[in-house]
Amino acid sequence: MVKHKKGLTLLALGALGVVYGDIGTSPLYALGAAFNNKSHHIPITQNNVFGIISLIIWSVFLVVSLKYVSLIMKADNEGEGGIMALVALVKRHIGTKRLRFALILVGIVGVCLFYGDGVITPAISVLSAVEGLRVVAPSLSSLVIPIVIGLLTLLFFIQKFGTALVGKLFGPVMLVWFLTIGGGGLFQIWQHPGALIALSPITAFNFIVSSPLTAFISMTAVILAITGVEALYADLGHFGRVPIRRAWFLLVFPSLVLCYVGQGALVINGHSGTNNLLIKLFPSTLQFPVLILSAAATIIASQAVISGIFSLTRQAIQLDFLPKMTVRHTSFSEIGQIYLPLINLIMYVAVIFLVIAFGTSTNLASAYGIAVSGTIAIDTVIFLFIIKYVFKNPLPYYILTILIFVPIDIIFVSSNLQKIIQGGIYPLTIGLIAFIVIRTWIKGESIISEKRVDMEETFESFMAKIRASKQRLERTSGSAIYLTKFTDNVPLALQDNTKEFKVIPKNLVIVSIKTSSHAHIPPIKRAIVDDLGYNDGITHINLYYGYRDTVDLPATLKYIRNLSPELDFNPNKSTYYVSLDKPVKSRTHNMMGWRKTLYIIMAKNELSDSDFYNLPIDRTEEFTTLISL
Repeated sequence: MVKHKKGLTLLALGALGVVYGDIGTSPLYALGAAFNNKSHHIPITQNNVFGIISLIIWSVFLVVSLKYVSLIMKADNEGEGGIMALVALVKRHIGTKRLRFALILVGIVGVCLFYGDGVITPAISVLSAVEGLRVVAPSLSSLVIPIVIGLLTLLFFIQKFGTALVGKLFGPVMLVWFLTIGGGGLFQIWQHPGALIALSPITAFNFIVSSPLTAFISMTAVILAITGVEALYADLGHFGRVPIRRAWFLLVFPSLVLCYVGQGALVINGHSGTNNLLIKLFPSTLQFPVLILSAAATIIASQAVISGIFSLTRQAIQLDFLPKMTVRHTSFSEIGQIYLPLINLIMYVAVIFLVIAFGTSTNLASAYGIAVSGTIAIDTVIFLFIIKYVFKNPLPYYILTILIFVPIDIIFVSSNLQKIIQGGIYPLTIGLIAFIVIRTWIKGESIISEKRVDMEETFESFMAKIRASKQRLERTSGSAIYLTKFTDNVPLALQDNTKEFKVIPKNLVIVSIKTSSHAHIPPIKRAIVDDLGYNDGITHINLYYGYRDTVDLPATLKYIRNLSPELDFNPNKSTYYVSLDKPVKSRTHNMMGWRKTLYIIMAKNELSDSDFYNLPIDRTEEFTTLISL
């Protein structure tokens, strides 16, 4: 029991750095954004300040504590969370084809919005922290942007080396961070206890009733207090429900509440303006150390978002939503630590552009929120169908969930629509580009797959021809492994080799590789072996991976071979044959011309199956087939 409690405590500490980095650094800019709205000026009055803080606190409670921590985290896919887990649950449990397609499409939109949100988080987090320099050392204000660019450049540069070493510091640093911001808030509350009125939901209610328009406009800032909430769910598989909940309720939530209330007390009684509020919570002698701690916390928050984007992209590749690309593992002990060079470069360019284009965290706040509110709303929509079709909860529970959360999402989304013309178009554009890329890839792959199926023979037909040509086919020594995406068809490479050279290796293995809607599939349950016959020399293996599993085909085949001695082939000495498709643009009206061009470009630059499946270079042959698109 003692060891179990110690393990949960260590996981909770780890969750502080990975799960709560983004939402934990929101106090750097959230409240200030409410009073620096470019299009709607909100006066600094006691009613407005405490009303907005009360809205922040109770929105965080309803959305984070109740909706995500208490409810949505129950919708796990074999322990894994995130929007991809919801999409996978939809694919597996919802039988109605149209509804399943619609929900998967909605899920893809959510994935794309997450990309838009992901590029803003590093920019606004690090920028808001370094801006504290204008309080601590005003003479160095001109260095804010160069310092931010330098820190972000270093952050993206070190991704290739992995974060295992510095990652061990994430939890302890964020522990100090939350204790610090909670202490800073408590220091201000101690001096001005009247600020505790913001804790009452009645304060939020009275604010909404007395100033409905102001309250509605302020929701564009309130949403900033819950950015990063998707990380709670997405990192479920790394830490589990109990450590995430324990860290939230025992430390993170109380610290955030104290910090926001303390900021309110500072604004009302200190007359210090609304910029860099978190730094101003502390006496001047502590402001520089807090500035350094803020920078460290925002770097950790940014790292968590970057890692989340890497993980999400890999899952999208596994589910055939995106073309294969280089995925490098940066840790031998932590399987989830990966690095995607192309995604890292795209994110870096986008983030640096944001910093230069917007210049301040206040300006960036105007672009932040629209993608977050959209992602949260999409999680709600899909979760409602999970409740109905997977959990099969009673109707009153279903209706109550709708009545509580749908109105909140509508308010968040509608209030943030005004941000589109203030900079919100930027993350939406990134999301739109991602959506076009994903949908084009899915459509193109569907067309190519259909045409490839028409070109390939079924196993039954192929074996019939083999038996009919038995006297004319030579059995060569050695083993050959042919790869295919399909479970019932013979790879074109095998068909061509058999037809042209009239030979079949003594041990022929056809491997059909599929990605399941399950998050993980244990190696022992990964393979279904089918002996096709012909003197016991031809074997078909259906190989299934989970969408979060690492694909290493030779290692998997070696494991299967050791479990099944009757399989007479050695993966370490076999030759691998890969069938590649080369799409060629045609006049067929199955997809718009520009989308065909886009798909062809992606297919041309896609990582080959040989590299993606970790096949040995010296024992792999690739065969390319032209297929009209």
